[in-house]
Amino acid sequence: MWQGRFITAKREGKWEYVGRARGIRAAVIVAVDDGHVLLVEQFRVPLKKQCIELPAGLIGDETEGEAVEIAAARELEEETGYRPAGIDVIGEFASSPGMVSETFTLVRATGLEKVHEGGGVDGEDIIVHRVKLSDVAAFVEAQRGLGKMMDVKLLLLLGAGILEA
Repeated sequence: MWQGRFITAKREGKWEYVGRARGIRAAVIVAVDDGHVLLVEQFRVPLKKQCIELPAGLIGDETEGEAVEIAAARELEEETGYRPAGIDVIGEFASSPGMVSETFTLVRATGLEKVHEGGGVDGEDIIVHRVKLSDVAAFVEAQRGLGKMMDVKLLLLLGAGILEA
């Protein structure tokens, strides 16, 4: 139906959905450093709100055939200022399969070294949060109280606590 630089709107019968253009994929990074998880905050235009998320980025948006591990390491460093010694692929997941064909590859970053303050590139204005794993639920609750949106992938960090309630 329509294609832009990064997304494509599609129709199959009565079903309408969007997907990534040009074979672009995404990597989402779980980065734990000394019992703290790295989270990022940025304004998301579709939501018109600040959003708290796991660090993430596009694979192959600038370099065709880019490896997941290379893209994830680059994006983690750009967004958070931490350089990983290793990237382990966990698997591929879909976050909204009824509306979006995009999937993401979840990876774990290991051996983190802080090399700069982070913040992203090209006006992303990313705020980095280093949150103690045991404090994630309280952090999320406090950020919600400030009117911020939480990315669905944060359920990875909240799962056990939600099931205990």
